[in-house]
Amino acid sequence: MLSTLVMTVIGPDRPGLVELVTANVVDHGGNWLESRMCRLGGQFAGIVRVEVPSEKSDSLLATLAKLEKDGLHISARKEASVSSAARGTVAVLELVGQDRPGILHQISRILAQYHVNVEELSSDRVNAPMDGSMLFQARISVLLPPDVSLTQLRGELEKIASDLMVDVQLNPASAGK
Repeated sequence: MLSTLVMTVIGPDRPGLVELVTANVVDHGGNWLESRMCRLGGQFAGIVRVEVPSEKSDSLLATLAKLEKDGLHISARKEASVSSAARGTVAVLELVGQDRPGILHQISRILAQYHVNVEELSSDRVNAPMDGSMLFQARISVLLPPDVSLTQLRGELEKIASDLMVDVQLNPASAGK
């Protein structure tokens, strides 16, 4: 029988961190299923999902906890069983505009208001190509509940886009992803 673990990993960035975690997973007979990891502000951070033989999951968790001495903090939870797949429409929300506080909060407030689930979110601040000012950009994969249409959500987002001074695009997720 297998257990699935979902882990968060964070520590000061340096070469070899991924190898350190993967070595421990493999040493316990585990399999790396999926992950999202990156360097942010000098820290290496990520979320990882692994599968490990059930009889070795507690041992893996104990071993990973010992990595704290190496400056790597790992928090892990056993994956809860999901009774049924989420239903609804998967879409991608992209936005870009002059950076200022509160953009993501205002967008996420609309999403929460319509019970839209954020599946994945990435954002960044970049220099504008023409004048060097700072732009905020985000790409958010969302799951709309069956009773919310893309047109309805797009309309609500467009209402606040001009106040936020951002361009907003909401489109169905491509079938290839």
